[in-house]
Amino acid sequence: MFRKVLRISLVAVALAVLLPAAARADLLQDLQALTEKSNETKAAAVESLAAGGHERALPILEAYLDGQLFQVKADDRMVIGEEAGKGYRIFDAVTGEAAGELGKRKLRKVRINNRLRQVVKAALGGLTLGSADPAARMRAADAVFRSAPAEMVAPLEAALASEENARVAERLRRALAATRLVNAEDSALRVAALQTLADFTDPDVRAVVAGVLRNDDAGAPLESDAAVRAAAQETLATIERALEFNRFLASIFQGISLGSVLLLAAIGLAITFGVMGVINMAHGEMVMLGAYTTFVVQEVFRTSFPGAFDYSLAVAIPAGFLVTGLVGIGIERGIIRFLYGRPLETLLATWGLSLILQQLVRSIFGPTNREVGNPSWMSGAWEVAGGLTLTYNRLWIIVFALVVFALLMALIRFSSYGLQMRAVTQNRPMASSMGIRTGWVDAMTFGLGSGIAGMAGVALSQIDNVSPNLGQGYIIDSFMVVVFGGVGNLWGTLVGAFSLGLVNKFLEPYAGAVLGKILVLVVVILFIQKRPRGLFALRGRAVEN
Repeated sequence: MFRKVLRISLVAVALAVLLPAAARADLLQDLQALTEKSNETKAAAVESLAAGGHERALPILEAYLDGQLFQVKADDRMVIGEEAGKGYRIFDAVTGEAAGELGKRKLRKVRINNRLRQVVKAALGGLTLGSADPAARMRAADAVFRSAPAEMVAPLEAALASEENARVAERLRRALAATRLVNAEDSALRVAALQTLADFTDPDVRAVVAGVLRNDDAGAPLESDAAVRAAAQETLATIERALEFNRFLASIFQGISLGSVLLLAAIGLAITFGVMGVINMAHGEMVMLGAYTTFVVQEVFRTSFPGAFDYSLAVAIPAGFLVTGLVGIGIERGIIRFLYGRPLETLLATWGLSLILQQLVRSIFGPTNREVGNPSWMSGAWEVAGGLTLTYNRLWIIVFALVVFALLMALIRFSSYGLQMRAVTQNRPMASSMGIRTGWVDAMTFGLGSGIAGMAGVALSQIDNVSPNLGQGYIIDSFMVVVFGGVGNLWGTLVGAFSLGLVNKFLEPYAGAVLGKILVLVVVILFIQKRPRGLFALRGRAVEN
């Protein structure tokens, strides 16, 4: 009995020692095969790595795909390299242990081509289909969908049967249908796969289905099965209709997004130009100053509070309002108040001021674009459906524009300052005789309009380049919005901004961006000829008799 137990123990110990050694030998053999010239040998090595079940297979294949797998020239050792200065920080490919740093000349990159990349992606998909991370399983399903290897049908079926996450299950179903369509020989199975793919309305699926309907150089169909071709045509028509509808929805979203940007840029101008009758050609520079304030605030957070970067916009918004509001008050007290009733001189003075502000910013920050980052909650996108993606930064800007508009309306409608501003706008002598300090109201109103332009700059910094010319791209559109909506009417500004944004986005696919803007300008001019006071007329200082 003792001898039997001893024999079993010795066998167990031998297996414990020899099996890892055998697995290590197989891993080394597969790694060496990746350095061969033959693509077939390399592809077989990739499949062997994936099938071997070694824990190092996944990082090795990922490094190979990313071009980070190297061979040390001195001893042919396989390593994974990460760029570090003029060389690489290397890790042993087999053990994963750090092995110091080596210069680029001491390493030989293990080459990979596009064909092998597809093989590696498929292998990675198989390795990560069973991952505990749903995002990893989703990436694996997408990788298999793109490569569609025949050997992945069974793993996909098993993964789909056990998948509990609905989103991952949808991606697995899509990958399985595409793989069956490409590899199955049974006509009924391929038709069923096409019917499944009809539920997915993204451009990638459309490309897979369209591949079934391709013709050869002589014009003959590559797909000989009539039933499969008929199912592919029906599926393609369904996908095309869905994509067209999604493009329509995307145009509406982009139009509303552009309209919110125009609203932010124009709402301050609606106060300074519409209510006060001042043609402020430096309004775009107020937007630009707000964007640079965001840059400065983010630089402070990056250097002093890097962990709180997501809160930088919460500081940048009031900072942008205060900085540009104070600049606006200074402009009104130093220049504008001497030019009321002289629109041409006001235009020339503010135009000269805009050039001064642009040059000042160039002198301080330089002429090149400055990087302004998105906080994590504004990064990424919401995939509503295939072909329809709503970016978080533009969604937040739409919300922000509407909130600013609502707060401004409440300020003008319900505050004592709003009452005084409306009184001065409608009848300055009477307001002055009632004890309202009209000069103070003028300064605060101009500061308010400039401050809102600064907040517009904060928002625009999240979707546009921050440069000294930032405001110039919006000043003409802002004037068009104010005039089209009705001079001095904030509701008109809201309607005008979203109307022009939608019209622009629907015209661009047919007329192009430049010609589309020209057509919109022509339409606005013709509209103003028929209705000089815009959509919503409002009595103000600029239209008093």
